[in-house]
Formats: sequence, C-alpha cells, structure tokens
Amino acid sequence: MRKLLIFLVGAIVVFSLLGLWYYQRNAYSKEVMKLELLGPANPKAFDEAEYTVKYKNNGNITLEYVRLTFEYPDYTIVPEGEKLRKTETVDDIYPGQERTVSFKGRLVGAENETREAKVSISYRPKNIKARYESQTSHTAVMAASPLTLELDLPQRIDSGRTFSFWINYFSNTDYPVDGLRVIMDYPAGFGFVQSKPAGLDKNEWQLDLLNKAEGGRIEVQGNLQGDVYEQKNFRITLGLWLDGEFVLLKEATRALSIMRPSLYISQTINGVQGYIANPGDMLHYEIFFRNAGQQVFENMFLVVRLDGRPLDLNSVRTEDGSFKSGDNSIIFDWQNIPQLRYLGSGDEGKVDFWVKLKDEWPILGAGDKNFSVKTVAFISQIKEEFVTKVNGKLKFSQLAYFQNEIFANMGPIPPEVGKETTYTVIWRAQAAYNDLGGVKVKTILPQSVKLTGKIFPEDAHLTFDSESREVVWEVGDIEAQQNPQERSIAFQIAFTPTADQQGTVPSIVGSSQATAIDNWTQNTLQVNTLEIDTSLPDDNAVDMIGGTVIGPGGEI
Repeated sequence: MRKLLIFLVGAIVVFSLLGLWYYQRNAYSKEVMKLELLGPANPKAFDEAEYTVKYKNNGNITLEYVRLTFEYPDYTIVPEGEKLRKTETVDDIYPGQERTVSFKGRLVGAENETREAKVSISYRPKNIKARYESQTSHTAVMAASPLTLELDLPQRIDSGRTFSFWINYFSNTDYPVDGLRVIMDYPAGFGFVQSKPAGLDKNEWQLDLLNKAEGGRIEVQGNLQGDVYEQKNFRITLGLWLDGEFVLLKEATRALSIMRPSLYISQTINGVQGYIANPGDMLHYEIFFRNAGQQVFENMFLVVRLDGRPLDLNSVRTEDGSFKSGDNSIIFDWQNIPQLRYLGSGDEGKVDFWVKLKDEWPILGAGDKNFSVKTVAFISQIKEEFVTKVNGKLKFSQLAYFQNEIFANMGPIPPEVGKETTYTVIWRAQAAYNDLGGVKVKTILPQSVKLTGKIFPEDAHLTFDSESREVVWEVGDIEAQQNPQERSIAFQIAFTPTADQQGTVPSIVGSSQATAIDNWTQNTLQVNTLEIDTSLPDDNAVDMIGGTVIGPGGEI
C-alpha cells in the first residue's frame, strides 16, 4: 500500500512538471508581437527613402533578448560605414510597449523596377526558453528616373560613309551623382572611328560628377556598312557599379536606315545594261560612277573584282587599270583617272576593260549548271555587285549517209536520172551548261526528195508538211548534264534525180535550223547547219564523183 502511494505521488509530480513546461512552451503566441514596415511607394532614383519600423508588444509577457534586423533593398546607397543588412540589439519590450525606428538610404534603379526591404525581430518571452521571430517586408516600384539619356542619331546615312552622332545626358536629382557609366551597343556593321571625349573603350564612357541641372554630350564618329533600306538599331544604357554589379538607371534605343548612297555605280557590257553573254563572247565592260550628292569626292580608287568560271582571265585587257591575277581584280588609280582625282557634285566618270568568255569549261558534277559571271565594283567604300548570266549551248548536227547501220539504203551510187536512191539523215541535239526547253529542228526538203516513212526511234515526234515540204522534229526538253545527254533521230529520204540535174551534185537536205529556250536566261538559242548534197561529206564511201548525177546510160 505504501509503495502504491509513493508511485501515485511521483506520477502526480511528473505530470505537473510536464504540464507546467507545456504551458510555458505554448501559452505564448508570436502574434502578440505586432511588426510593421513603412516606406515609399514610388521613389525616384537617388531620392532619400526613409523606412519606418514599428513594433509593439500586445501581450502580457515582457519580451527579452530582442534583436532587430533590417535589410535595405538591393542597390541602395547607404550612409558611409553602414551595410545593406543591419542588426541591432534593443531593450526589453514590456507589455503594451510600442517603439519606432527608422532607416534611410537612396534607392538606385530604372523605372518600374521593384525594390524590396525586409525587417525581422527575434526575442524570448520572459520565463520561456523558446525564441520567436516576426518578419515583414515592403516593396517599392521605382518611378521615372530623374536622369535623362538621349541618342541624337541621323535618320538615314550612306553605307560606308563616316558620320557622327551624339549621346546627351542630364541630371535633375538633388543628390550629386558620381561614377555614372554610359555603355553603347552598336549594330552589326558599325566601325568605330573616335569619340569626344575619349572613353574607357570604344563603347564605354565614365562621366564626371553630376550635380542637379548638370549634363553633357558625347560625340561618336564611325561608319556603318549595310544594305540599302536596312534598319540598324543603336542601344545605349546609363548606370553605375554597385557592389560589383552594373545597375541600370536609364536606356534608350534608336534606329536609322541605310539609304542609297549619293555615289552611284552602273555597268554596261558591249554597250548594253543587263547584257546576257554567250560562251566565246568578247565582253567590253564600262563601269560608270556619278556623284549625285553635294559632297566632293577626291583621290579615290575604283576596284573591280571578277568572278566566274566562264571567264578567261588570261584575256583581261585594260588601258588605264592594273590587273592583279592573285585576287582577279582590276585597280583604277586616281593618279591615272581625272574623275577619280576629283568628282564634284553632278560629275560622272568611267573606266573600261575587256575580257573574253571561254568557249568551253569543265562541268564539275551533277547539277553544275546555270552559269554567270560577276563583277563587284568598290569606290569610296561604296560597293555594287553586277551578275551577268551566260547562255548555255545548243549543240546540233545534221548528217547524211548511204551506208549506215540504221536503215538499209538502196539505189544507184552515183545517183541516176529517173532512178530512186535512198539516204539516211541523222539529227543530233545536246544541251551544255544550262537546261534547254522547247527544242525544235526544222528543214526544207527539195522537190525531188521525199520521206520514205522510216523513222528511228519510231515514237519520235517528226512531222512533214507536203505542201511546204517542211520537216519538223519536236525534241522537247534537254537537261544539261556532266555527261551530255544527246537526243537523236534518224529518218530515211528518197531522191529521184531529174534530167536537168544530170552532171550536178544536188542538195538532198536543206539547211536546218535548231532552236531552244535557255531555261536559265530565257533567251532563244539558234543553230543553223549547212545543206547536204549527194556527195555526202560524212559518208566515207561516197565522194564528189559518187555524188554527181549521171544520165540513164551512165554518162555524166
């Protein structure tokens, strides 16, 4: 019984101590600590921003060991010697007691950027070992910056011509701003020449200290390469370095367009603009240059670069220029050309040279076709490119045989008055360098000649008009290939000499005309052949004697 009593008393003591500990641990709620952080809603850069921290003990227990921590927003200029994070130990806070503390700094940032300040307070209620913490924050949205940054750019410039633009800046804040940097982002094709004042680099400048209502200007000179009417964007930023980071304060973007230069270059070949060349042509180039603006050009060079496999660069000839085979260029010096020495407003000049196209050039592989030659002319940083298309070749031949492997011909050789002799006519067509379309061949048969009806291949599109005596072969399209594709047709004709042809070598096939459309240049190509007589120049078994018509008795 005694042991049971001792056990019950012990249990009661233990549970009482546990209950006291639980009460002390949970009887306090951190909600009784009221914490507020007040600050500016829309501060301007460099204006002094004041943050007010209010805290109050709404409970009935004294708060001890109190530490208050305040964090300025990023990129805040704080009083000298202070840091962005500041922790203070404060006196005990009695029940119902309220206190206020303030912090001041200058926020730095661009318009519409957010800046967040934070505050926390930690403490321990009296007679409670647990430590509590309350925290809150305040977010400000930066107002329009009191700093002005502008780009003064021309709206249009000539490609390659040196021009100037200006960067204007101004401060309207009461705070003297030091350490400002201007950074320029140039578009592709911009070439920096110089700036006034000189910068830390070609695209960065450090500004002197700016007081209120003070500003300045930076002049930048450079040139810009680009295509006509191309838009080029320039971007400039204003900021300063804080804690190793560049803080943006202001930015501006402007665009300009490349206009057609006032110095014009044009070209003719053999007196024609837009000339289309043929293999084997001799090309007479004339390069014209004209000053359509007000600025005077002096001491210029004009360089013409030649390019294209059909060109025979060994044939280049020029009277006033100098040809360099290394880069296939012709240089015209102002010392030899008066108009390059001085080209006033409205003045025009000209240079010329000659170069021949090859008759033949190698085909390097499948799809190697549609040829052209190119000239690129440079003058005073102005560049013009001219492309001249080159016609392909329509290759055509007309042959006639008595002895051949296609048709078995019959009749007397030499031909005899009143007796029929048959011959085989072969037409062959090829395309070189460019694809050809609508290829067609025509000829006229003499009165004493007719078709026998034998054609190979049998499905070839060959027609004959008995009234006009015109033979037409509709070949169709022929592709230009590395190994030339040949289209051919063979047809048999019959010739019966008349008495008045005795002793002559008469024609059996008239001159033929082959035509085609060059699919690359859209030009019409034409090839004419000579007529063929009974001497059959392509048949080794027949000669002039064998082609002379004899009489019925064999006499000439």
